[in-house]
Amino acid sequence: MQILQTYIDQLDAMGLTTIVVAPTEVRNRPITHLSYDSKDMKEGGLFVCKGAHFLPAYLEEAIANGAICYISETEYIEADEGFPRVIVSDIKKTMAILGNLFYEEAWKQLTLIGVTGTKGKSTTTYYIKHILDHYQMERGKEPCAILSGIDVEDGVIFEESHLTTPEAIMLHRHFKNAVDSGREYLVMEVSSQALKYDRTLGVTFTASCFLNIGEDHISPIEHSDFEDYVESKLRLFHQSKMSCINMDATHSERVLKAAEGKTEILKFGSGDEADIRVSEVRSDSEGIEFIVTTPSFTEPFRLSMTGLFNVENALAAIAVCHCLKIPYPSMYEGLKRAKVPGRMETFFGASSKILVIVDYAHNRMSFERLFDSTAKEYPERNIIAVFGCPGKKALARRRELAEVAGAYSKKIFITEEDAGEEPVLDISLEIAHYVKETGCPHEIVLDREEAIRRAIDEADENTVILLTGKGRETRQKRGTEYIDCPSDVDYVLKYLV
Repeated sequence: MQILQTYIDQLDAMGLTTIVVAPTEVRNRPITHLSYDSKDMKEGGLFVCKGAHFLPAYLEEAIANGAICYISETEYIEADEGFPRVIVSDIKKTMAILGNLFYEEAWKQLTLIGVTGTKGKSTTTYYIKHILDHYQMERGKEPCAILSGIDVEDGVIFEESHLTTPEAIMLHRHFKNAVDSGREYLVMEVSSQALKYDRTLGVTFTASCFLNIGEDHISPIEHSDFEDYVESKLRLFHQSKMSCINMDATHSERVLKAAEGKTEILKFGSGDEADIRVSEVRSDSEGIEFIVTTPSFTEPFRLSMTGLFNVENALAAIAVCHCLKIPYPSMYEGLKRAKVPGRMETFFGASSKILVIVDYAHNRMSFERLFDSTAKEYPERNIIAVFGCPGKKALARRRELAEVAGAYSKKIFITEEDAGEEPVLDISLEIAHYVKETGCPHEIVLDREEAIRRAIDEADENTVILLTGKGRETRQKRGTEYIDCPSDVDYVLKYLV
């Protein structure tokens, strides 16, 4: 357990401190807890003030709960003029340094795997986990920990995710939990926001995977333009010992060039330039079969999940596990059994006349792959789509998703999807404007449950309904809060007869 002065020294060394107000007796006190949540603060803790919506009342609550010092970019004299404080120039970098120090660089005791990309991060992350879980089970070891956009499971905490990549302090807490629980592997999604804002600063990944890059997350609160988005993603190579790169993806040559000289590179794809190569892809009612050639073997694989695009995600997982020297039998068995919550989950109605697919697809790239794959795998079925768009972020999605869905669908139901502080109706009307340009029939049904019920009720024989954007999430963002609600899967089970 380190004293406060040790934290101050670390921040000084990084040139981050601007003001330090703390008497010697406080500087020499051990820091027993670290948090940016005032309700989570404990006696002897160090409190971090962060966020655009931070209020002095949060600091007052943290002090009441036992904080002995606060760290912030702003002085909050109104909370307590004489209270010990460290003022810094960059709170994001500060949190990464604090988390790394407080949790004793726990990540160094893990085989750490990072996955980034515009589409497929969660599925690939889960595929890697399933392979490593099987490998560990065969050895009598603990399963792989996971930090994904779906769930967090670190051996201590198991909960639905709030962020694709946790804030830095929470990230290091997950690393420590995993180590303390006997986990040897941890696989995580690494978002562009996490890379841009230094959530993973100071961490080195044993292996990373760059899936693809497409225009997304362009908004005033995310990335200013596509170039900023790409450059943020490419920062992952500076933190990786080995990197797997998808050569079938758009911009692969730029990605490859950015990685050269920074990390050991393994290329995967369907072309001859790939080190890990896929061929002979076949789908049937039970899943997908394909052949993979690596420097070590040429062997068959099978996925029980549908969606031809998932072969690319599986190949990425195989490439990563090849870097980690995982044997073929564990790769095969792990992928054969792999299921991903809220990703390509299929449900059939009576006599299989109506098919419902629940998937998290929520941007142009994922929509194009989902709708195209569905049309090819179920050519005899008409498509009904149910989706919305989030409030005040990735604003281009409203046009892009409308265009893709409108090109493939017989009908579209536009509904709520984490509208936040923006009215659901305003978002829906904007989407409807672009759907109308495609000529596709559509309705606005603001209540998501009602939209799903209507889609199921109106489906004719030989229809496939695509419920996108939420997967198995059980929360809707309304205003500044997340409200508990049933998942899309819950609604399907309720209404699909």
